[in-house]
Amino acid sequence: MTNTTTSRTPSADVDVLIVGAGISGIGAASHLKTRRPGTTFAILEGRDSIGGTWDLFQYPGIRSDSDMPTFGYGFKPWAHRTSIADGHLILDYLRQTVTEHGLARHIRFGHRVVSAEFSSTTGRWTVTAQQSGSRKKARFTARFLFLGTGMYDHDAGYTPPFTGVEDFAGTVIHPQHWPEDLDHTGKRVIVIGSGATAITLIPSMARTAEHVTMLQRSPSYVFSVPAQDSLAHALRKLLGHKRAHEIVRRKNIMFTRGVYKASRRMPKLMRRLLIANVRRQLPRHFDVATHFTPRYDPWDQRLCVVPDGDLFKAISAGRASVVTDHIDRFTRTGIRLKSGQELTADIIVTATGLTMSPFGKIRLSVDGRETKPSDTMAYKAMMLSGVPNLAFALGYTNLSWTLKVDLVCEHFCRLLDHMDAHGYDTVEPVLDDPSVERVPYMDLTSNYVRRGIGQFPRAGTHGPWTVEMAYEKDIERLREGPVEDPALRFTAGAPVLSDSRPGTAG
Repeated sequence: MTNTTTSRTPSADVDVLIVGAGISGIGAASHLKTRRPGTTFAILEGRDSIGGTWDLFQYPGIRSDSDMPTFGYGFKPWAHRTSIADGHLILDYLRQTVTEHGLARHIRFGHRVVSAEFSSTTGRWTVTAQQSGSRKKARFTARFLFLGTGMYDHDAGYTPPFTGVEDFAGTVIHPQHWPEDLDHTGKRVIVIGSGATAITLIPSMARTAEHVTMLQRSPSYVFSVPAQDSLAHALRKLLGHKRAHEIVRRKNIMFTRGVYKASRRMPKLMRRLLIANVRRQLPRHFDVATHFTPRYDPWDQRLCVVPDGDLFKAISAGRASVVTDHIDRFTRTGIRLKSGQELTADIIVTATGLTMSPFGKIRLSVDGRETKPSDTMAYKAMMLSGVPNLAFALGYTNLSWTLKVDLVCEHFCRLLDHMDAHGYDTVEPVLDDPSVERVPYMDLTSNYVRRGIGQFPRAGTHGPWTVEMAYEKDIERLREGPVEDPALRFTAGAPVLSDSRPGTAG
């Protein structure tokens, strides 16, 4: 075994320790700053910059697949005219949030959390982080642990085993590990996949590549939306950013929820409408039935959004094409399909999915006993059964991620207020209702979900144990509903969280 040393410098003892400086962690810190200005906190970030997903992924054309008035925070209106935004605009927005809330001094970069241990005796977490570029480890202590780590493994995406990949003479890359020096100008490119990453990459690469081929086993639903919201722009001019933001946000939530609900209640009708939307944007001779007609119902998997139909424009212009088939093997010059067709390429992009991973692969333990997320139940989709003083933020799969993050952070602050008011030291969700059945945390049929959801906490069939992918229901539960709940066990003992100390990171 490699010897390591544990360093107590830098270290921190804080009220709340936030893991992750992506959109969830920054959101949590901003809410604490605003709602509980005396609560001390620190943010541990394993990378050397903020942004999480939006800093990690560097592939061409990376953008939001949700509209920014709802993907942005409720407390910070999205001011840019573009509604479906490029990754660099989202990063700028997050940097502005950090600056406006004075969060920079609270962030410890290069600290990747590897373990977190809760002691009932002290009522505190002890968190160990590996420092980048060193074998040293730093230790932090905190009353509460807030996990803003997302749901994906940042170390590696998913690539299935392809026969003969070592024979290919060109470049094979996964979008999660995009090389800075890759030049695809004038190159023949194959993008394997039909999900959000593939349909983002293809129109972007097609602008300068010789040709881009989307190679898919089966189609996904693809929905074209305007890249710019003309109504939002007009309302901003008329009413100002704040008032316009509230109206546009409600409008977009209602539209997205309406599409989702209609898809679940009237799948045949929505299927016809979605496919008709595609057919209108492609040449008359294009085989929509083969290439853009999925075998599953709408929203059994996440709906893919393309701004201004850019994917369809690239196909219509002949810069991109779609092949629906199965791969037999990689060859020296490209890919041989099971139909016998051969595709030639200089670059092959395996946009074949991400790897789901709960809570940044942190080893959690309570009083010396390891707690696997899959052995727990999610309480209000923000806490874990049997794990005291821990909250997490996992966003929606059928709506903007950040809508859920905002609600979780609001409820978290209310929970802290409640504990202060009653002198409570710890809070722990306890499942003692035998009628609650365990079900998967999310019910999407996407392959990446099927591969990884077994590692995540379970949801329950009723009560506070359900995971509601429904904004209106979460408003009732997290924003308007009481903090007190029969499933929560509060205890008193250690000093309560202070609401009068200066908000430093220790």
